[in-house]
Amino acid sequence: MQKQTLTTERLTLSAPTPDDVDAITAACQDPEIVRWTTVPSPYSRTDGEDFVRLMDEWWADGSQTIWAMRDGAELVGVIGLHHIVDHAAGGHAELGYWVTASARGRGYVGEASRAVVDWGFDELGLARIHWQAVVGNIPSARTARSLGFRYEGLKRQALTSGRGRDDGWIAGLLRSDDRTPVDWPILPN
Repeated sequence: MQKQTLTTERLTLSAPTPDDVDAITAACQDPEIVRWTTVPSPYSRTDGEDFVRLMDEWWADGSQTIWAMRDGAELVGVIGLHHIVDHAAGGHAELGYWVTASARGRGYVGEASRAVVDWGFDELGLARIHWQAVVGNIPSARTARSLGFRYEGLKRQALTSGRGRDDGWIAGLLRSDDRTPVDWPILPN
């Protein structure tokens, strides 16, 4: 698959390059990113180099599409469609993201996610995109709900990382959903 660049009102989403390794490595020192994602801890420059190299491979084989979120020249996060399955036949993928500490609270993840979800449905022809997060990741859940994802439940000990196994929340969005946010039992209205 060819790498794609997406643009929003404030952001440019483009595949990370070796020039982003230092920014990615610095961002992944943040305890909140380590707490809620599967990034290695401690996160080394070699981890960042490996991540950029793997992203090139994933784009090439069509298994994952990963973008750096940029506000101007500043890398403010990473977002992607992971574990893309059978996209030619109306398949599915997982939406995942993280945002740098200095960029939190600016609405970047919601803005970037809308562009990525639209691209997944329109360009890849996906029938479903799901989101999952470690139980307790309220900011991520709020973003997913704002995008129209429907809460589907709790997956016990289903998420694995270097810290072990965590319970996870899961939500889904179908191409046919109207994307109007609905109540989630785990979030206050």
